[in-house]
Amino acid sequence: MTVPMLTREQAGTAVKAASGERDAIQANLLELDRSFGKQLLAGAALTGQTRSRWDAAVAELGALWQVYEAYSAVIDRAAEVASRRLGPRELADLTTLLTGPAVQLAAGPAPLAGRDLADTGRENLTLSAAVTRMRGAFAGVTEVVAAAEQVWNEVAGRLDASAAELGHLTPAAAALGDQELTAQLAAAQAALARLRDTLNSDPLALWQPGPPARVDTAEADRLRTAIAAAAAQTAELARLRDGAGQRIAALSTAAATARSAAADAEAAWQRAAARITAAAMPPPPQPPADMSARLAELQTLLDGGRWTRLATELDLLGQELAAATATAREDERTATALLNRRAELRGLLDAYRAKSARLGAAEDQALAQRYDLARDLLWMAPCDLTAAADAVTGYQQAVLALGGQRR
Repeated sequence: MTVPMLTREQAGTAVKAASGERDAIQANLLELDRSFGKQLLAGAALTGQTRSRWDAAVAELGALWQVYEAYSAVIDRAAEVASRRLGPRELADLTTLLTGPAVQLAAGPAPLAGRDLADTGRENLTLSAAVTRMRGAFAGVTEVVAAAEQVWNEVAGRLDASAAELGHLTPAAAALGDQELTAQLAAAQAALARLRDTLNSDPLALWQPGPPARVDTAEADRLRTAIAAAAAQTAELARLRDGAGQRIAALSTAAATARSAAADAEAAWQRAAARITAAAMPPPPQPPADMSARLAELQTLLDGGRWTRLATELDLLGQELAAATATAREDERTATALLNRRAELRGLLDAYRAKSARLGAAEDQALAQRYDLARDLLWMAPCDLTAAADAVTGYQQAVLALGGQRR
């Protein structure tokens, strides 16, 4: 198909447009060449899929620049022709340069098995076809470069933060001397080193092409979570270390309190047992457990820096001492309540005796016998509280009945 020859106006416009497009292409290629992602990939010792993709991108970028140089040379020739006085010959040349297959590429011959007999090893493209080819190559290269750059932007900051936190935690953990914590931090350091190596040598291993395309930050995020947990544990162990001496002293005081409460409970039970019949008595209080060995072990754990075991023992011993003290005090209250019940019944008996006197029943023999029975039971040692309570109730009811008759 023959292309109509350009007019002078069309030629001038076309050369200006082609030069503007060439300048934009050049600017984008230079920006790509200066980009962080491209510099990163070009200067790294790459491995894995990043190496294979970058090797392909480098070849594609080399071909792109080859096309660009041939394409740019055509535009330069067109601009030179357009600067002359435009006659038919010049317009014909411009038409060929701007619309014909003027971009000549030394592509090299095709493989012999698929080569045409007339293959010269050269390829001729129009300016439009050259731009299309460069656009495709540019998209392929920038995809690799942009992906690597995005991985760096999203992962490097996480790893830097993790490294800083580990740098702060490691000496603090070493001062604590806790083996479990030290092992956790060593595992975090190893994970950080692996991620650093991946980021530096194979960043595209952390790229998820999608859709939607995204950076795989899962492992970096897990590392940060693990470090945060180790930081919390370090802080907790440091608080434990700093307050352990005070807590051990408090537990020694609590042990003394438990022993004192147990002694009070035993004394109250003995007092009640001497005055109350065995049937009404609760079982005798259990003697307090000897906590001296466990208290001494706390100091051993503290001196050995066995913080996790120390924390467990501090909590457990504190709970046991609190429970022992509470049990002893409840035993004391139970035993004391029996004596209080006897005193209550004695007071009640005396109150109703006074009431019977006011009713004029001082000489009532039957009432007096009831009183004497209740009094004997209440002042007998040991006292049968059940029988005494029944006797007091009987006397109380008799007095109340007497009062009802004399209204």
